[in-house]
Amino acid sequence: MLQITVALPSGCSEKLSIPQSSKVGDLRLLAQKTFQRGFLRLVAADHHSLDPTVSLQAAGLESSNHLTAIVLEAKLAATSTAFALYYSGGDRVVTWGKPDSGGDSSEVQDLLKGVQQLQATNSAFAAILAHGSVVTWGAPNCGGDSSEVQDQLKGVQQVPATDQAFAAILAHGSVVTWGAPNCGGDSSEVQDQLKGVQQVQATDWAFAAILADGSVVTWGKPMSGGDSSEVQDQLKGVQQVQAAQRAFAAILADGSVVTWGNPDFGGDSSEVQDQLKGVQQLQATMYAFAAILADGSVVTWGEPTSGGDSSEVQYQLKGVQQLQATDQAFAAILADGSVVTWGAPEFGGDSSEVQDQLKGVQQLQATSHAFAAILADGSVVTWGAPYFGGDSSGVQDQLKGVQQLQATNRAFVAFLADGSVVTWGAPNCGGDSSEVQGQLKGVQQVQATDQAFAAILTDGSVVTWGYPGYGGDSSEVQDQFACV
Repeated sequence: MLQITVALPSGCSEKLSIPQSSKVGDLRLLAQKTFQRGFLRLVAADHHSLDPTVSLQAAGLESSNHLTAIVLEAKLAATSTAFALYYSGGDRVVTWGKPDSGGDSSEVQDLLKGVQQLQATNSAFAAILAHGSVVTWGAPNCGGDSSEVQDQLKGVQQVPATDQAFAAILAHGSVVTWGAPNCGGDSSEVQDQLKGVQQVQATDWAFAAILADGSVVTWGKPMSGGDSSEVQDQLKGVQQVQAAQRAFAAILADGSVVTWGNPDFGGDSSEVQDQLKGVQQLQATMYAFAAILADGSVVTWGEPTSGGDSSEVQYQLKGVQQLQATDQAFAAILADGSVVTWGAPEFGGDSSEVQDQLKGVQQLQATSHAFAAILADGSVVTWGAPYFGGDSSGVQDQLKGVQQLQATNRAFVAFLADGSVVTWGAPNCGGDSSEVQGQLKGVQQVQATDQAFAAILTDGSVVTWGYPGYGGDSSEVQDQFACV
């Protein structure tokens, strides 16, 4: 057995006993569990980082050695069916889930050096590296193949995404796109206009870029917001752009709003245009928009049954602080901590059965068909489709001291004050965590695909549950987590 002293920068140190045949990654895992500090990088006395994949012997470690452990912030990213674990500046990404949707990164693993950030379409990942280049993997037609633009991907700052394409904003404000051409992957028709780009927003199949002068450039599928020609002369002084599934809405400097895209998805706001003054914030379902005005009232438009018609609750919408949305319903938190809902009842638009419980609401979270509210006392109230998390009666007595909520399409997970979690909703989509419940202690972070959850614990371990094919089963890569 080797006796190796590991110390944190704070000065806290421990002498760790480990078999001589172990790898550096094993020593790191032991240190993580000992210090309960999540992911660590082990640094030798000469200040070089130790490779977790090599043996202790190959690293030249002996019992007399003193190492420093640097705390790293591990991060999770997700496509709709796969997860990726990394940390900023790291030289490895661990992926699992559906292989052809980003769950298999083996072909590009050697290129993933100095990873700063990950972004995802529905079925592919894009990693921004330290020197501003990009590495992609996953479904080629959804952005997983960037070979045709690879030489242009230099100095990349951000990589927004539609469902099937990426748009990289470069340091000098230009944009490079790839992926499905008709879903935003081909920006050739507007390339000469994409200068001084500050921000890019996306519907499912189109992009909208805000330029430094406050104008907007769009591309992608026209009926998903990719054609803004009819309102182009109005798009001046744009401050913010929000997206429904197939339409955009832009807030201008004067507080007015301009919309475009599919009219059935909120792309036509002509009926409420005179009311859209002093707009502070926009929220969207798949088919409708809701605007919070400066006076705390709300204006809605789009598909009436999906949140676009708030006439029945309009008199209640005063002092609105925050809006949340499922696929087809809205929920508003008022200044007094109560909640007002509208839209499709089966999507959470009807909260009448729990209305008397909705007092002191602090935060709202949503699956595709249900809402969950955290109250001031740390309890939770749910409504909407039962199978999608709208019924939490089976775990209600456990929902105490809730700090935060996360969701897949069909299930919720609640973070409790003691670091444990409680789940409910569709069992095979993350609503049943019973098989891993004993491991879910000291949860720091949770990420979700459409039907599975992944949690990072304080000791740096990763626990997954939900639909196996969507990332709920990480058993094949568990040994790789030590090498991130």
